[in-house]
Amino acid sequence: MMIEVMKSKLHRVRVTEADLNYMGSITIDEDLMDAANLIANERVHIVDNNNGERFSTYIIKGERGTGKICLNGAAARKVQVGDIIIIMSYAMMDFEEAKSFKPTVVFPDTMTNKLVE
Repeated sequence: MMIEVMKSKLHRVRVTEADLNYMGSITIDEDLMDAANLIANERVHIVDNNNGERFSTYIIKGERGTGKICLNGAAARKVQVGDIIIIMSYAMMDFEEAKSFKPTVVFPDTMTNKLVE
């Protein structure tokens, strides 16, 4: 049996931009993507801690080292700049494998979105 489990999470990052005029997605600083084991075009679920919105979109690679978290297109209507969000990705795996799988969870600084050493 295959089940879907959390693969990666960026826990409590701050929205730095919202661009309604883009076609859609979330732009994430490439440093954060690498740390959380995320790749461009991967589907992610977004949870907004400020307003309770929950939605899914896909990742666009952002400029490394900027701390950029930008919701694009229709998703820009679901957040405000400065909101704290959680970004999660999931993976399908065998039930037995899932029992011992350890997801990658990253806790960046919530003011800068920079990785904490």
